[in-house]
Amino acid sequence: MRKGMISTVAALLIVGAPVAYAQQAPAGPAGTPDAGRLSQTDFKVLTDIRVGVIKAALQLTPEQEKLWPAVEEAIRARAETRYRRLAALGERMGQARDVDPVQLYRQRADVLADRAAGLRKLADAWQPLHQSLTPDQKTRLRLVTVHALEGFRTALENRRAGLDDEEDIDLWVFAP
Repeated sequence: MRKGMISTVAALLIVGAPVAYAQQAPAGPAGTPDAGRLSQTDFKVLTDIRVGVIKAALQLTPEQEKLWPAVEEAIRARAETRYRRLAALGERMGQARDVDPVQLYRQRADVLADRAAGLRKLADAWQPLHQSLTPDQKTRLRLVTVHALEGFRTALENRRAGLDDEEDIDLWVFAP
């Protein structure tokens, strides 16, 4: 059973990765505001894939299904907030302006406070469901989480390696 579950999760992740990459907007010329960014629709499709992978990996019981909507709503709310934050950042980066370091720190603090509140809502939504999971379900959830973290780490390393010009450095250093 466990090998079958691991195989299922691995297959979902393998199938989901190319679909996610296929959903990326075509990269425009370097320096254009939309170069390599996902549209809102593409971002929602990617979120749908992520939610689907998590739910499929967990194989929830009917009783656990009752707890799932709160978790899914929290995941989607965080994804929507992240999309809006990245879109706003892209707009700010496209504008030439003087940087006020104090204002920058205040904005960064506000963004971090918002992100912390969203993360707390996500943890609060997950807690009842997580407590009801079997040891096998918890293992599958850990596998999906580890895979997601590895993907995040790879993307972060790729982003760092691609820092060529001053605009990219500003984006990296000051990105919320």
